[in-house]
Amino acid sequence: MSIFESILDIRNKFDIDIQNSDDNSASIESIRNKYLSRKGTVAGLFSQMGSIDASQRPEAGKSLNELKSYITASINKRLESFNGQSDEDSEYSDLTLPGDPFPGGSLHPITLVLDEINSIFSKLGFSVAYGPEVDTDYYNFEALNIPKHHPARDMQDTFYISDDVVLRTHTSNNQIHTMENHAPPIKIIAPGRVYRNEDVSVRSYCLFHQVEGLYVDKNVSMADLKGVLNHFAREFFGQKVKTRFRPSFFPFTEPSAEMDVSCFFCQQKGCNICKYSGWLEILGCGMVDPEVFKSVGYDPEVWSGYAFGMGIERMAMQRYGIEDIRLLFEGDIRFLRQF
Repeated sequence: MSIFESILDIRNKFDIDIQNSDDNSASIESIRNKYLSRKGTVAGLFSQMGSIDASQRPEAGKSLNELKSYITASINKRLESFNGQSDEDSEYSDLTLPGDPFPGGSLHPITLVLDEINSIFSKLGFSVAYGPEVDTDYYNFEALNIPKHHPARDMQDTFYISDDVVLRTHTSNNQIHTMENHAPPIKIIAPGRVYRNEDVSVRSYCLFHQVEGLYVDKNVSMADLKGVLNHFAREFFGQKVKTRFRPSFFPFTEPSAEMDVSCFFCQQKGCNICKYSGWLEILGCGMVDPEVFKSVGYDPEVWSGYAFGMGIERMAMQRYGIEDIRLLFEGDIRFLRQF
């Protein structure tokens, strides 16, 4: 049955129900709930709009709104007939009747995950630092040990505003701004939006969110980094989660590693979420490269530190079992209501 046939069928059924109803408000309100409540018949038709052909949606939407208006007007007219006057003119109002419900909003899954990450690291003494989304090539690349023509620039397709101004490709630029303006020790996380000129697909998007972490002090070691990230994984994914660190490469850390957690969807048995490996990659990390310290005037013989960075979309997708990153940006109310 097409949606247009369903609309006609529901209108006919409503006409029968309203004609056969008892002459009292309770009976009419029961019919109103049946057809116009959040889980009513009309709402069920609206939920089917996403599945019909795009060329038919405007006409279908118009017909649905007309059906809703017809049912509403018919019910109000029937109720007014009981009192012989409209609600506005009535001398009596039953204040015990429930009011019209207003749907409540909810936080976006990216916001939920970001707030939880901020909470975990704030309890470990990290403060939050923010920086510009439009920045110079120097802060986005050169100060992070990625000079011009460096092969590492090929790892990120960049949006250039001009020859020397870019949309930041990571929130690591916050690290440089913070170290330039503050003497060590430093302990920050830097959340924010980042941009990369990538094809939009199930797994990639041109805009996403990151949280960078930076700790600089004397005698900071890789063991300190692993301890903090292991604690974070247990707090975020649960106490039973397993972790592993794999050697990797990032221009601004040496040594560098990528951190994986055991797949909580399949309990490491193998599934399409973890690509049947039993592990999910969640972040990159490492010890801050001495060249980065030199660019901000820190003496690498005195100070040491670690840095890490994670994608919020990836964490949200893993937390909630979301398989298409585009759902996080489309604003589809049916998707967002789940959170």
